[in-house]
Amino acid sequence: MKNFLIIVVLFVAYSCKENKSKTKEAIASEEVAKPEVKLYTFNGGTVMVNDLELFSQDTTYHGQTKEFADPFYVISHPKGNLMWDAGLPESLVGAEAPFTTPNGNFTISRKEGVLDQLSTIGMSPSDINYIVLSHTHFDHTGHANVFKSSVWLVQKNEHDFITSPEIMEGNADLHNAISQLNNIQELNGDFDVFGDGTVVIKTMPGHTPGHQVLYLDLAENGPTLLTGDLYHFYENRENRGVPSFNTDVNQTLASMDVFEAFVKENNAKVYIQHSKEDFNKMPKAPEYLK
Repeated sequence: MKNFLIIVVLFVAYSCKENKSKTKEAIASEEVAKPEVKLYTFNGGTVMVNDLELFSQDTTYHGQTKEFADPFYVISHPKGNLMWDAGLPESLVGAEAPFTTPNGNFTISRKEGVLDQLSTIGMSPSDINYIVLSHTHFDHTGHANVFKSSVWLVQKNEHDFITSPEIMEGNADLHNAISQLNNIQELNGDFDVFGDGTVVIKTMPGHTPGHQVLYLDLAENGPTLLTGDLYHFYENRENRGVPSFNTDVNQTLASMDVFEAFVKENNAKVYIQHSKEDFNKMPKAPEYLK
């Protein structure tokens, strides 16, 4: 009887140890297996900055010009699709020549519409569950109204800004670009879109009141960040340059601090959206980053 009890105790102990081992293996497997998230990059036009000095608080770029890329993106997740930013106005498509803004600061052009570009990945507006704008400047809202059936994920203070009497009366075109987005989910800070940490909107105010960047945890590319307009080109990031038209300089600098700490903590790859160099690095739809 005594020998029988010893055998039972040893069997139970071994079974517990084996179950613990299996549990650890299962957990490890779950951690490795990320959802298949795809990042598609599209061309939302080109911005020629005729007065680069606008992108500093001093005369650093006096007399200089620079050409900006203006991409938009679709993030495909097993639980849905998200469009990040919306390029330049679609009214530019088919224009005989680039358009120079009345103040002479920007010359802009766009060759391809959103519907044609989405069709290359077999999608139409009805396939886009969420539209997210890094902010509501004209070069990021161009085709936003096409996605009026999508949920617009927007920081509350950005929505308050773009619907304020100041904007409605003083710069109605900015508001008109998003006026048909009525399916609104207001955010108050960072937001994990699909609840698994792979697609996270991160609030980075300062450029506008509710400016935000996008964090992606891709299976192969790893932690990835799309900057919106926190930075516009490499020197902006290196020198912590703040454009003259940002709504809050101190808030911008604080956001840069938070952003860089997050980059370091996650060893993330950074893609500056307006940088032609970074735009050219990206596979273009129908190819994708994964």
